[in-house]
Amino acid sequence: MKNIFYLLLLMPLMVLVNSCDDKKEIVFDSELPQFEIKDNAILLEVIMPQGTDADENIYIVGDFNDGENAVGQLEWRLEKAGNSDVKWGIYLFPSTFKNGKTLADGFYFVSEKQGKERTVKNEDVSHVLNVGVGTRTNVTVSRWATYFEEEEEPDKIVHDGYVIYVEDNSGWDVVTLYAWSNDSPELFGAWPGIQPAGTEVKDGVTYKYFDTGADNEGLTYNLIFNNNNGGEQFDAAVVTLNRDYYLRITNTGYEEIDPNQNIKHDGYAIFIEDKSGWDALSLYAWGNELPELFGAWPGILTTGTVIIKGITYKYFDTGKANEGLMYNFICNDGGSNQFDLATVTLDRDYYFSITDKKGVEVDPQNPGTVEPDPDPVDGYTIYVVNNTGWEGLALYAYVGIDPVIGAWPGMQATGSQDINGVTFTGFTMPVELSDTSITIIFNNNNGGVQLPDLPITLNRDYYFTITADACTEIEAPVAN
Repeated sequence: MKNIFYLLLLMPLMVLVNSCDDKKEIVFDSELPQFEIKDNAILLEVIMPQGTDADENIYIVGDFNDGENAVGQLEWRLEKAGNSDVKWGIYLFPSTFKNGKTLADGFYFVSEKQGKERTVKNEDVSHVLNVGVGTRTNVTVSRWATYFEEEEEPDKIVHDGYVIYVEDNSGWDVVTLYAWSNDSPELFGAWPGIQPAGTEVKDGVTYKYFDTGADNEGLTYNLIFNNNNGGEQFDAAVVTLNRDYYLRITNTGYEEIDPNQNIKHDGYAIFIEDKSGWDALSLYAWGNELPELFGAWPGILTTGTVIIKGITYKYFDTGKANEGLMYNFICNDGGSNQFDLATVTLDRDYYFSITDKKGVEVDPQNPGTVEPDPDPVDGYTIYVVNNTGWEGLALYAYVGIDPVIGAWPGMQATGSQDINGVTFTGFTMPVELSDTSITIIFNNNNGGVQLPDLPITLNRDYYFTITADACTEIEAPVAN
């Protein structure tokens, strides 16, 4: 009994030391040390974003080294690690700091080739560190300024005043626009008006356009579309010329449309119909031997929203440079609520509908046809191929320091199942634990031997093989 008491006291420490599935504690290759610590220097090891070339000159800049005057000075230039493609390092000697400033007064990085460091939302960056000599600290650069620069458009159309853009579905040989006002001359001359000044493609949509003239800004006009006085016409919008207008027309009517619905994404996107009820939705993404896709935990807030067939989706652009990579996504509220969403390869767009506990992939063209699977009546089951050689097998589980399926050593098996000649021992969890994050410990039924603590989220059945030394998750078997 005394051993059990000590075990319960040590459980929080054991979770920190032994947990192999806590996404916040994953150590990526990019975070491994690459430079030796020096007793008289502060060591910064800097993880660079994808697209950083090995021969780039990168400098640290802050009040402590006279700001951007440091760019070009060898003393403040970073050195690329010899055994890493994403890591650079620099030794800083406090005796060389200027004006009584330190790293605690803020700093950032500048690439001679790609400009200043930026956040994933294209915001200014200021790292703040309060560290001393003889230490090593990892710092992550999310983006360079060039990431957000748009390519020049040499053939960009220059308009005269505000513009009436028309997505023309009328079927007319010629679409003509007439505009009249009670207080002003006819905008486009006498009936039937004018034909389009030209066409312009925006985000894949071809619009015919009518320039309204800079001299007419602020005036109000009534629009009438017609087939160049061919006998067909309809009244369209009454517009005040203080902005551009986008109209979609048929041969009988029109609708004003939002051009932002034709969104140009950066790479593939994750679209989420958010039914979580959280104040904010963040998305975190990690991959094996890859930098965190959206930066450190909790990741990023939504890039924007879009409506598809009446459903509002929040979307997260994943970056064209990351196409083809595999990432694990975690939805969270930036606080204590989170769940694993999915593991995906960034080779297409993905659409999900989520609650506060789980998500399911959906078809945006057929909304409402897929809903998250309901919790099973009897709770989820943990299946085990038992290769331990132990005389007994028990499963213990806890949340925090509280046991949730009985006191140590936990529960006994609730049954067994033979699949393709392999016997699985089953532990069916109470239904009230569904969608709960717990930590489990396989043990030899209080015989003095146990496997390391393993955190899981009970949002599905689990399948493991266990030996006397290790626990390995396996694919759910399919019966022949």
